[in-house]
Amino acid sequence: MSKVKVAAFGISLDGFGAGSNQSLEAPLGIRGPELMNWFFPTQFFQQMHGDGDTRGTTGIDNDFALRSFENVGAWILGRNMFGPIRGSWGDESWKGWWGENPPYHMPVFVLTHNAREPLEMAGGTTFYFITEGIEVALEKARASAMGKDVRIGGGVQTIRQYLQKNLIDEMHLAHSPVYLGQGENLLTGMDLPKMGFKIAEQKQGEGALHVILRKN
Repeated sequence: MSKVKVAAFGISLDGFGAGSNQSLEAPLGIRGPELMNWFFPTQFFQQMHGDGDTRGTTGIDNDFALRSFENVGAWILGRNMFGPIRGSWGDESWKGWWGENPPYHMPVFVLTHNAREPLEMAGGTTFYFITEGIEVALEKARASAMGKDVRIGGGVQTIRQYLQKNLIDEMHLAHSPVYLGQGENLLTGMDLPKMGFKIAEQKQGEGALHVILRKN
């Protein structure tokens, strides 16, 4: 059955899912990349961003990285995950952080208040810019996924919005051994047990503790 899920989402020991002051120079915010230090060395990441490079680690972290892309048919991203531009899109020259061939290779729905025409990229990725809100984005993503899962890629505020609407079925949080001290906190005010989430799986990887939360 199709699920709405969060996967391979790095979180600090003090609950932050992103650093502060996101910018062109710091896409994940200050110290934000530390949350993904478990992911960057994996063979999966190296292959995805290294033109087929087969180097990289092949342990537990790599297994969870691989799983995070399994059975995904569409993505939903907040505007901050697509880029640092605020307000009007201007000349629309910004096409994301990833270059001409983004790693998605499927439909990606970007939440925004500013309309923009769909953006087709190399490798089968098309970005659709949704101004009607998170539920419309999910409806369109489900239709495009054709029975596969919809992955909520982030950022923090986007995941929180879907949690608050009780629209997420499963979350894979990768708890990195770092304290950020400040940034965007993922779970403040969230009563996950009351929402029906239970720990379905947990496993210590080389660089993070992987926790799978699923609805009852």
